[in-house]
Amino acid sequence: MLVDDNADTRSGFAMTLSAEPDLSIIAEAADGQEAIGVAIGAEPDVILMDVRMPRMDGIEATRRITAAAVSPRVLILTTYDLDRYAFDGLAAGASGFLLKDATPDQLAAAVRAVHEGDAVVTPRITRRMLEEGHRPIPAGTTSDSGFAALTPRERDIARAIAEGLTNAEIAERFFLTGGTVKTYINRILRKLGARDRVEIVIRGLRAGLV
Repeated sequence: MLVDDNADTRSGFAMTLSAEPDLSIIAEAADGQEAIGVAIGAEPDVILMDVRMPRMDGIEATRRITAAAVSPRVLILTTYDLDRYAFDGLAAGASGFLLKDATPDQLAAAVRAVHEGDAVVTPRITRRMLEEGHRPIPAGTTSDSGFAALTPRERDIARAIAEGLTNAEIAERFFLTGGTVKTYINRILRKLGARDRVEIVIRGLRAGLV
C-alpha cells in the first residue's frame, strides 16, 4: 500500500514496485487519515508511508495503524534526511526508514526486508538513537523482564543489535555464519514477543542493555 499526498510520487513507486514479480500494489491513500481506513479494508502486508501530509501526518498514521494486534509493517519514506523523523517513526511502530531517492533495487529490497520481519534502519540512525533519541537507564538494570529469558549468547546478540550492528557485523564479532545470526534473531524476537528488529533496538535501549 502506498501513502503519499503527491499522486505522481505514488504512480512512480507503483510503477517501480509493480515491475517486481513478487510485489503488487493493492491500495493507495493521499494522507494519513485516509490511510487508516484504507489499510483496514485492504489488509496490505507492507505500507510505504510518507511523513509530511495534510490532515494527518505519516507518523501519527503509523502509530494508529501499528497499534492493532495484527497490523501491516510500515516503511517510512521521506525526502528529508532528518533524525527526528526516523526516531518518531520507529517509536510509532514503523519497521524502517528510507529516503525517497532510494534506487528501485533498494526500494524493493526494503519492502521485502520489512515483510520478512527485518528492519531497514541504517546503523547511523540506530547509533543516533543511542546518543540522543532514547536515553537508556544505567547498564546492568532492566525494566524489561523479557531479556531475562534470553540465553547469554542471545543477550549478547540483542545487545549488538541495540548497538546498531548489522547481521554481517554481528557474525564477524561472534564468529558466526549469517544464517546462524538470523536464527538467533528469530529466537530473540520470539522470546521477547517483538515485532521486528526495531523493537529489539528500542526495548534494548530502554532496558539499559547497552
